[in-house]
Amino acid sequence: MTDVTARPRTYEVRTFGCQMNVHDSERLSGSLEAAGYVRADAGSDADIVVINTCAVRENADNKLYGTLGHLAASKRLNADMQIAVGGCLAQKDKGVIVQKAPWVDVVFGTHNMGSLPTLLERARHNEEAQVEILEALEVFPSTLPTRRESAASGWVSISVGCNNTCTFCIVPSLRGKERDRRPGDILSEIRMLVDDGAIEVTLLGQNVNSYGVEFGDRLAFGKLLRATGEIEGLERVRFTSPHPAAFTDDVVDAMAETPNVMPQLHMPLQSGSDRILKAMRRSYRSERFLGILDRVRDRIPHAAISTDIIVGFPGETEEDFAETLRVVEQARFASAFTFQYSIRPGTPAATMDAQVPKEVVQERYDRLIELQERISGEESQKLVGTSIEVLVAPGEGRRDSETARISGRAEDNRLVHVDLPAGAEAPRPGDVVSAVVTRATPHFLIAGPAGAILPVRRTRAGDAWDRAQAMALDPHADSDHGHGGAAGGPVSIGLPTLRVGA
Repeated sequence: MTDVTARPRTYEVRTFGCQMNVHDSERLSGSLEAAGYVRADAGSDADIVVINTCAVRENADNKLYGTLGHLAASKRLNADMQIAVGGCLAQKDKGVIVQKAPWVDVVFGTHNMGSLPTLLERARHNEEAQVEILEALEVFPSTLPTRRESAASGWVSISVGCNNTCTFCIVPSLRGKERDRRPGDILSEIRMLVDDGAIEVTLLGQNVNSYGVEFGDRLAFGKLLRATGEIEGLERVRFTSPHPAAFTDDVVDAMAETPNVMPQLHMPLQSGSDRILKAMRRSYRSERFLGILDRVRDRIPHAAISTDIIVGFPGETEEDFAETLRVVEQARFASAFTFQYSIRPGTPAATMDAQVPKEVVQERYDRLIELQERISGEESQKLVGTSIEVLVAPGEGRRDSETARISGRAEDNRLVHVDLPAGAEAPRPGDVVSAVVTRATPHFLIAGPAGAILPVRRTRAGDAWDRAQAMALDPHADSDHGHGGAAGGPVSIGLPTLRVGA
């Protein structure tokens, strides 16, 4: 093996899956940087490629092994390259990955993300694959260092695991039973993010609103939302994903009465058929679901509500699907993440009778998409002529470089492209602009200034973005700043540091 100590080794993390995986990937990046690795430049080959996997969809396996097949060619050209696979699919398949892809160096699970730097070094030293899958959580992920992708926004995990038994879902067996963080630890992390320049946080949990079940407080989530309102400098709070069965009126009240909790709710429906909901072991019915939406809109009339829907669950009839269409029409979702049911081995639904033929699922899926596209367009159209505040973000608009536009998210989380006046200087990512909606589509809004000038509010998040750019040009600039965010680079929080390279 060649000498690679002349320079720090570079890494790349590829993320498949949900927001929880995105949050986990930031922790993986932070742990690697705390151990001395350096993020690879865009377009360059990394010394270490980490794949953070998802196991929810049927094509998860194909996506992983297809990616590993491409990486095998790169590794043949670079014997010092290392490949690590973690996340839900690694937890599920355990040793199978190195059998199918023997060129993989490290396999780790959802419960031991912090072990990655040690496992990589061990694999290099021993010159053999290291597989370490723990069945119980080693450390709470949020105690690990982090490398945030956004100076303005941060993910905060308030719980891990799930106590539900949905028949289509494999997550509980991979992430374990729900474990809740102490409220003080959560609020301390949020304050640390705000100190580092963030003005927006998203609270994460498999069933985020069941938070408190571990320490016996059913009202804990509403209390936590209210407590975020006391954090100075925190402007936007979001959360995902709640479970309808645990969604209580005190949470609705907390959302309505806490100014920095955004007028947005992602509430998974899964099916509008009560019969199918029962087969899914979803412990609510369509009437209760719609009742929650009514209460939210009564307190927060301008709330944008999104959802998840599965089409073609085993046993779903045309009548069942018609019930889903009815609920979708009545719910008036701003957007919906729609999925065709896919068999996940190890789940009860995988062995159910009356699996729906693929062509039937596709036809129903197309009808649902057509309906939701119409509703999304109609709901967005209502916003034309209204004033909105947009948190500017990098990379939200693919055509921003081709047009005089900036992009970001409105308070209700809709994507907004904002036209800049001729000659105006573009706001920094993290700054907030005030604009008027001029055009609406099902997937985004177009907005512009009400007059000749686009009002821009410079924020601490924009300042943090400036610092991040300065750090990119000079890694030693402002070296005392930062708590592990995008602006100042990660710091180790009790993690043994391995120095990799010179």
